[in-house]
Amino acid sequence: MNGRYDTYKTWGLSGTRGDVDALMNALMTDDDLATTRLVDFALGLVDGREGVARLRHYLFHGAPRQRNYAALYFKRRGHVALLSEAVDRGAIDGQQAFSR
Repeated sequence: MNGRYDTYKTWGLSGTRGDVDALMNALMTDDDLATTRLVDFALGLVDGREGVARLRHYLFHGAPRQRNYAALYFKRRGHVALLSEAVDRGAIDGQQAFSR
């Protein structure tokens, strides 16, 4: 598992469009607790404009699981207006957007 941890961490720190896509793809292909925790951790490392933009894309256009993880990313950063927009557009529900 350490190899996967290092890979996911590298993807998160790099935060390119392709790396965010790889992390979001892992959510869809590996449905286990270890993967979801690793992806959540790695997404939390994304900080560059390209990666944040890609996470915004997933918030509105991803599969439900991907939208939820993107919402969690933005919730942790206090992006209330963006989350409100996602709720208004029906991309996520209010509980996912604003629950603590």
